[in-house]
Amino acid sequence: MEAIVKRHAEKGVDFDTDYAEPTVGDGEVLIEVAAASVCGTDRELHDWTLSAQAFNLNLPVVLGHEVAGTIIEIGKDTKSVKVGDRVAMESHVPCYQCYQCRVGDAHNCANMLILGMHINGGFAQRLSVPESIAVCLPDSVSLEVGSLMESAGVAWTALARSNFAGVGGTVLVSGCGPVGLVAIQLSLLLGATHVVAVEPNPYRRAIAESLGATVLDPSDDVVGYCRSIGGRRGGVDVAFEVSAAPSALPTLLNAVRREGDVVTIGHPSREVPIDIATFINKKGITLRGVFGRRLWSTWEDLGQLLESGRLDLSWLITHRLSLGDFDEAIDLLTGKANKVVLYPNGVDRGSR
Repeated sequence: MEAIVKRHAEKGVDFDTDYAEPTVGDGEVLIEVAAASVCGTDRELHDWTLSAQAFNLNLPVVLGHEVAGTIIEIGKDTKSVKVGDRVAMESHVPCYQCYQCRVGDAHNCANMLILGMHINGGFAQRLSVPESIAVCLPDSVSLEVGSLMESAGVAWTALARSNFAGVGGTVLVSGCGPVGLVAIQLSLLLGATHVVAVEPNPYRRAIAESLGATVLDPSDDVVGYCRSIGGRRGGVDVAFEVSAAPSALPTLLNAVRREGDVVTIGHPSREVPIDIATFINKKGITLRGVFGRRLWSTWEDLGQLLESGRLDLSWLITHRLSLGDFDEAIDLLTGKANKVVLYPNGVDRGSR
């Protein structure tokens, strides 16, 4: 079968046209991949940056962690899903045995494996995964939208981690890639009175503005603007850092009001110093981090929002390509593109 394989700890990947077919073990399912979305992390893995190396990949490995498809075979003792089910994949594979898993924090499992990094991922025509990470899609949700739920779930989890501090309040989003854009969309959907988006890319700024955000360039007076719209509150209620730019966090800490919230999503390529006395102690800011989705409330919430029609994610897709166009997909991520989706088995009506 065809697959995108990362074989060596260096820049580049292989497009393999004769990769070994996956086998199905006990408690596993075989997926025919309908759609696999390309993430900024996939670009990091392709380029083999320091951020990518920090994930400690199990090489060689098939890349791709934002995936949806149809179950075509199930292994022994598989009980929760069946052949023919349309599913999206959670990319975090917990052990369900460690302390974190046993107390309800499986999203931060001590022994966690990640799809497309430690086990073969979805940039392939077929994929075998534990049944536990195959999430059934509502009938009204297409498979290509299913491939967007993994990244959209990060945005939802970030809002939840802030205890939905932006509801009825003001929000700052730093970085308008797909996760940042969905954070804007969800914040407005839930009742934020004002959302400010900071993004250097004019194309992405335009998308953020179309969603209803006030857009700024990082060179603008972001702190001054946030304090002006905050009024007597003294700043925005919550800020989400999605860009991973090391220079972004100080701006957010200054733009948030006293006793406000800052949630970090992007992974900076180096350590970022924080003035604990000024921001955490004296200003009383709560700083939280997000790594993936809450298992399994994020999926339940997103599924209901999509099924109800109140949330739409299809607008995120700007390019649809074949698996062999992976290098083109990587190049598109730095230009005028939002979500680039690969179709390992071709685009058909079942995936749209």
